[in-house]
Amino acid sequence: MDVAQKGLVLYKGRPALVKKAGDRLEIETQSHGARKVRTKDVVALHPGPLASLAALAPPEPALELEEVWELVAGEEAVTLSDLADLLFGETSPGAVWAAWEQVADGLLFQGDPDRVVARPADEVASERQRREERRAEAERWEAFVARLEAGTWDAADAPYLQEVEQLALERGSGSRVLRSLGRAEAPENAHALLLEIGYWDAARAPHAQRRGLILEAPALDVPPLGAEARLDLTHLPALAIDDEGNRDPDDAVSVDDGRLWVHVADVGALAPPDSPLDLEARARATTLYLPDGNIPMLPPGAVDVLGLGLTDPSPALSFGIDLAGDGHVADVQVATTWVRVDRLSYGQAETRLQEEPLASLMALAEASHQRRLRDGAVDISWPEARIRVVDGQVRIEPMEPYRIRRAVAESMILAGEAAALYATDHDLPFPYSTQVPVEGPLAEGDGLAGEFARRRQLRPGRLTSEAGPHAALGLASYTRATSPLRRYLDLVVHQQLRAHLGGGEPMPEDEILERLGSAAAAVGAARQAERLTNRHWTLVYLQQNPEWRGTGVVAEMRGPRATVVVPELALETGVYLSKPPELNAELHLKVRGVDLPRLEAHLELA
Repeated sequence: MDVAQKGLVLYKGRPALVKKAGDRLEIETQSHGARKVRTKDVVALHPGPLASLAALAPPEPALELEEVWELVAGEEAVTLSDLADLLFGETSPGAVWAAWEQVADGLLFQGDPDRVVARPADEVASERQRREERRAEAERWEAFVARLEAGTWDAADAPYLQEVEQLALERGSGSRVLRSLGRAEAPENAHALLLEIGYWDAARAPHAQRRGLILEAPALDVPPLGAEARLDLTHLPALAIDDEGNRDPDDAVSVDDGRLWVHVADVGALAPPDSPLDLEARARATTLYLPDGNIPMLPPGAVDVLGLGLTDPSPALSFGIDLAGDGHVADVQVATTWVRVDRLSYGQAETRLQEEPLASLMALAEASHQRRLRDGAVDISWPEARIRVVDGQVRIEPMEPYRIRRAVAESMILAGEAAALYATDHDLPFPYSTQVPVEGPLAEGDGLAGEFARRRQLRPGRLTSEAGPHAALGLASYTRATSPLRRYLDLVVHQQLRAHLGGGEPMPEDEILERLGSAAAAVGAARQAERLTNRHWTLVYLQQNPEWRGTGVVAEMRGPRATVVVPELALETGVYLSKPPELNAELHLKVRGVDLPRLEAHLELA
């Protein structure tokens, strides 16, 4: 059919009136008014004349739609004009347009203006079922959205909410649900919605899941400890000093005639390279410490066999360290040993500092600490707190600044330095921890504000297969060696040392590099998950204690916003103040509210 002036055409699925024919058509549409188009952009439906699009009202049907479908089904095909005649008993522009709408609908008919056919009965039945399902689904969706807007949900909504949950866990990039509510499709908004309607509660901290971390304890069998010759140090009093409630004691200390011994759980005895336990630890890289429960790197059975003080005697890899008069390491001995260990909490040990071996331990640790300070170590004191969830209630206990805590930490640093020195002396491929110095002079200033400024200057540490300085520790070389139950690269250190001590073949450098790369990414994700989860539970604590009052210390000012540290909660947050206070000023604060999805604490002056 040719396109005629005053004819009816189809343009982008809608009717249009041809106002002027020619090489370029001038048409009038219902929604876009007059426009010029090419002939190939339209489909002729009726030659006209059509006075206006308003005249397209359909006439009264001559036959029922189903009757016409049955009639057309008996034909090979009909034209659109024939279909209009059957439906309405006429072929006016209004009748033809109404017939075309039935073809475009696609339920009973399909085709084009020159050839219309009836769809087979089985296709019609299938299409009707599909449309009914879509209609029912649309009704379910509308009811679901109405419930969301009312702040509730029911069990039938779970399939829709799973999409929101996936976005909240950063496993999806979009959400039809959030779009329908006019909210930005961001994980924080998904988290907020799930909290608002009660699908999640405050106990759901998503940060470890967002980072793809394994959240179940390993379930591997633990092999028995093999027989091997060990240095017997059971005559030395050895103390494993930890926070109260610690369940995986992996280090202990002794002093023998001025020599410091640091004993470490001998995990390499049960987890040689590429063994099942090694592969499990490599996949996890670290124990995940969360307030509502730790996820161990190794099976609990490994702690039962290797934890210092959990068996008598306990197998250990021990570092014997002699210090020179200036506090530097003068000699190192590394040996597999048997040790007899007593376990103490920091609080218990603090009351026995005048007794041996703690008195000697304190003196050796202080000599090493002063030496490192002279060699450029950056000694930052920062509030720490232990966060635990007990029966749904959050408990926050500030870490007591026990002197023995610093002495034990210094002993562990010495063990790491000793392991690094031993490795370089014996050309062992090794995972080292390094850190470049701060740029420019170290910030001055007292109190938490000064510590805050210095902490911000510190450069990130690096894991490398080449020995190098660790600026913040003030050491020429360093590795971590004292937590092989909890850190995979500490286990790699032990594996290398054990191979050398036993006359075996240590792993080559390329294998060390491979382990460094995989562990670094996993440890980074775990540490970030721990930091964010701790903050989450700190905010839950404030929710559970809305009448909380406390003291914050001003660590930094940027315009009206103060960075405030709350020592009792080990919390850093921003507080907006009308009058800028002095740095280190103490502010009396109260809770105005918290935003769990965005991990924001809203505190204000009390």
